[in-house]
Parts: sequence; C-alpha cells; structure tokens
Amino acid sequence: MNKQFLVFLFFLILSGIFWLMMTLNETYEQEIKIPTRVVGIPKNIVLTSAATDTVRVTVRDKGWVIMAYLYTDKRKPISIPYKTYDRGSGKGSVGANDLKKLIEQNLEASTKVVSVKPERLEFYYNNGQRKRVPVRWTGRIIPDQLFFISHVTYSPDSVDVYASKEKLDSIHAIYTEALNYVNFRDTLIVNCDLSHSADVKVVPQKVQIKFFTDVLTEETMAGIPIQCLNLPEGKVLRTFPSKAKVHFVAGVSQIRDLRPEDFVVVADYREISQKQQDKCTLYLRHVPHGVSRAVLDASQVDYLIEEE
Repeated sequence: MNKQFLVFLFFLILSGIFWLMMTLNETYEQEIKIPTRVVGIPKNIVLTSAATDTVRVTVRDKGWVIMAYLYTDKRKPISIPYKTYDRGSGKGSVGANDLKKLIEQNLEASTKVVSVKPERLEFYYNNGQRKRVPVRWTGRIIPDQLFFISHVTYSPDSVDVYASKEKLDSIHAIYTEALNYVNFRDTLIVNCDLSHSADVKVVPQKVQIKFFTDVLTEETMAGIPIQCLNLPEGKVLRTFPSKAKVHFVAGVSQIRDLRPEDFVVVADYREISQKQQDKCTLYLRHVPHGVSRAVLDASQVDYLIEEE
C-alpha cells in the first residue's frame, strides 16, 4: 500500500506540474503597480509633489511572465528625467505616449501594455520657497457625556510648507485628515497624516495630536467686581449688591484656578442716563476660555450715582 500510495503521489504531482505549465502558458491580462521617480533634479529645486509615485498598468502576456511581474523584482522603477519633462512655471508633465514608452522599456518584449492609469504623470517643484504654518485638526471628535475637550496639543505644532509663491500666500494653516473619534473619556492620542493638495509639500507629513478631557460640572463664582463703562469724570456708580455672581459650567480641573477677576461684568452709564430707571442692567462681557453656559445671577440691580 505504501508503494501504491507513493506511485499515486508521484503521478499526482507530475500531473499538477503539467497542469500548471499549461495554465501558465495561457495569455492573461493583469494590473500591476510600477513605481515612478523623478531623477536628475538640480540642487536648487525642491519637489513639492511626491518624489516617488505609482502607476497602475494593465499588461497582457503569458501566465509565467505575469507571475514574474507579481512576485519578483522585474517591476523596476520608471525613471523620469527632470530636464526632459520640465514644462517651466513650477510644473513638469509626462504625456500618455511618453509614459507608455517609459513603461515598455522596463517590461519584457513579449508584454503588451493594455492601459495605464493615470494616463499622464505630473510633478511640481519650486526654488526652495517655504512657509511655516500651524497645524489644526479637523473631523468629528466627541468625548463621552459629561466630558469635554479641555485643550489640544500638537507635536509638532507647526510644519514647513513648500509650494509656489501664490499657493504659499493662500495657506495659513495645514489641516489633518478627517478624524472620527467618539465616546472617549481619557486623553486621546492620535497619529495622523496631514491633508494637502498634490502641488504642496509638507514636512513632516505626520503629526501626533493629544486631546485632553475633563469632567463638566456646574459652579457659581461670587464676588465679581462690577465695572462701569462710559462713566464721566467726577461721577461714581454704586450698585446694590456691589459685586456680581455668575453661574457657569466648566471642567473640574479648570474651576480650581478660576478667580472672580477672570470674569468681566459691566454696566453702561450711557444706557442708565438715557433710560432713567430704578435698576441698571448688568452685562457679562467676558468669561475665561473653557467656560460655557455662563449667566448672571441677577441681570438688574439697584444703583446710585454719586458726585465725587
């Protein structure tokens, strides 16, 4: 039985080899990816587009040739000479016919190129002009209920942007790819790519962002001084009570550092003199960063105007 099994296994393997050879001898179409690179770049030129790109090429050939393209190093990078395809004004372009010829030079003679995507390759450059701009996040960042984002840090907080002068003048910040994180409580750390157009180069390409969270709580701040706007010289406004009280929502860690002087409550003498009412209206002019839903305990108070 062992001999019979070995004989069976031998012929099974032999038939498999014959089947594989016949299969690979058929003609197939397959899409392969071939890297491209711009070469011969002068020292005073900076590529603002990616130095290496990839084209998707659909080829037709025997199966064993296709297998070689997929699983060996036969897909050599396509070298694009900078001087040959420089079109001036910060842009270079390789047309469809030229791109096809460059691809065919790196393929076997029997291989037929069916299609190339993209049909045209473009690269952008400048003479070293750059601008340093801040990084900003974009997307959907929503912590869990009763939590809020107390502050955000970036590492690095700014990046170098290389582009044409016109493009640089229009760029004031570089934004991240769209982020989507919800229902988190602890500090969220995100490593993400920066989003920019093809004719812009950003260094570095990635940043780390930390979203710090805090627990929301309601609090009351009393003893806030009341200031008077547009008060003529020689007059004094006295309010009853003399200090204001504000109800607000903020993070627990922030509340510990808040002081009455961080809030600004005002009354307007011009309004008081025009309306001649028994009470004057108070306005909450300023609240510290991170404080929300701030309202005065009393929006109107008794007052008295005295001559000094």
